Amino acid sequence: MKNIITKVIPNGIAEEVGIEVDDVLLSINDKKVNDIIDYKFLSADEEIILEVEKSNGEVWEIEVEKEYGEDLGIEFGGGIMDKAKSCSNKCIFCFIDQLPKGMRETLYFKDDDSRLSFLQGNFVTLTNMKDEDIDRIIQYHISPINVSVHTTNPELRVQMLNNRFAGNVFERMKKLAAAGITMNAQIVSVPGINNGDELKRTITDLYTLYPSVSDLAVVPIGITKFRDNLKHVNTYTKEESAKEIESVKKLQEKYVKETGKPFVRLSDEFYLVAEKEIPDQEFYDDYHQIEDGIGMVRCFRDAIDNTLDDLDASMKGSFSIVTGELAYNELLEASNKIKNKNPNIQLDVHKIINNFFGETITIAGLLTGTDIINQMKGIINTKYLIMSNNMFRKGYELADSSEQIMLDDTKIKDIESALDVKVIVVDYTGEDLIEKLNKAYEIK
Repeated sequence: MKNIITKVIPNGIAEEVGIEVDDVLLSINDKKVNDIIDYKFLSADEEIILEVEKSNGEVWEIEVEKEYGEDLGIEFGGGIMDKAKSCSNKCIFCFIDQLPKGMRETLYFKDDDSRLSFLQGNFVTLTNMKDEDIDRIIQYHISPINVSVHTTNPELRVQMLNNRFAGNVFERMKKLAAAGITMNAQIVSVPGINNGDELKRTITDLYTLYPSVSDLAVVPIGITKFRDNLKHVNTYTKEESAKEIESVKKLQEKYVKETGKPFVRLSDEFYLVAEKEIPDQEFYDDYHQIEDGIGMVRCFRDAIDNTLDDLDASMKGSFSIVTGELAYNELLEASNKIKNKNPNIQLDVHKIINNFFGETITIAGLLTGTDIINQMKGIINTKYLIMSNNMFRKGYELADSSEQIMLDDTKIKDIESALDVKVIVVDYTGEDLIEKLNKAYEIK
């Protein structure tokens, strides 16, 4: 049954009016609640009438008076109170289509649900939506939403997404913008397909919707070794990355003059592959695109520099850090800064080659426990192993939702057992690295 209440917040409105776990929310103000968006919109008013079915079958009508927008203090199973909508595209760059067989089932689900975009920040293509779904976003003023654009060229988008309905994304975005909906946009750039002039066209088109389209992230395609029966595509070379940076830089300079912000930003991978200097902190505008890999390096550098003086000068611990090929030099530089500050600390940095997905995957967030164990066994000689938290996914499908698992189902305890180390998980931004080093030394 839908709309089962799975949690009642202590001292909240729901608890005060007698709502309990396992009750079912039937309606608000005589309107059926179909999903979390209906719930958020309908429950926002100051005076509402809830229709709730109790666990014994009784149906209660409960009048509630509250502040506008004040939450009732209840949570539902599944988050959106409905089955998430799966993606109907067959994108040429889809990472899920490049997964090997035999991984846990949840990794193969492609969500393309505007409700998850609003609630969790997921990116959606808008191809999975009917006109009435667009109208509901406008009616409820669901904002912001995150849109995977990739190109505003209708014919090219149809080809890239392998969906004959994919070509109207820009028209839909114009309609949302006209209604005051804020959007964040993303492009997965594929060399020879939607880069170069096509990329500039897309950026230029989306900028016409600024500030409704508040910013644009461009990330390069990631290619695994499991692309059997998929379209042949290439990754960015050093020269191509440098060319893209220079091309987009001209647009960024224009937009900064007009708005004070660059509007479009390239992910760190472009700069690292091109061996170009990362932009300064101001460029990244409080790092609000960091989840797209934009500004991670600058944020990490600044975090280390800002917390270095907090390092315990008496520390003599032994630590190892594992990371992917792309971030290896960055972690090595940070390690040298820490060791220069305290020469007594052992802080080794190890580059892990991604044999699981293929050597073309170089980011730390897609490393697996299998590769870490295989490549570190017999090599590591420290008490602690430091790992970034973006290597782990919350085990939401497990009984213990707090447990962290890697893409290949490896758990922290598996790594600790195989390598005879104590794992320390740190924030990928580096802001707590020094703090975790100090704490590990203190508890010994």
